[in-house]
Amino acid sequence: MPTKRSDKLKRLVAVQRHLEQMAEIDLADTARSRLEVAETIDVVADAMGSAHPMHRLFSSQYAVQLGRLAQKDQMLANIQQAHETRVLRERAKGDRLEDNMREARMAEEREEADNTIYDLVDQFVLSAAPASGKLGEQ
Repeated sequence: MPTKRSDKLKRLVAVQRHLEQMAEIDLADTARSRLEVAETIDVVADAMGSAHPMHRLFSSQYAVQLGRLAQKDQMLANIQQAHETRVLRERAKGDRLEDNMREARMAEEREEADNTIYDLVDQFVLSAAPASGKLGEQ
């Protein structure tokens, strides 16, 4: 189990990026559904404008279906906008966590370098100082 703050943040960044990918997948699914609805609207509109006698019989049903498809497209557009907002929010969270991870890593490296320098200074001081006051008198 990681004990360093940067390692913990690295795991959080990975989780956040996964959440971001899930939001992007939801957005792509919604966009695909909107495309399918748009294609269906085109087919129904073509059928309504057709001169074929069979299509003229069903023009009222086509109009109802076209209304439902328009409502569904509007609903999907609202959902798509919500997914876009969610993707941006998840990406911003991931970016903030990544920045915090970098800062934590730099602080840990700085602390490690400082400790190394302190150890070297301590070694120098200990090697230069006599082990006993009596040794210095002789």
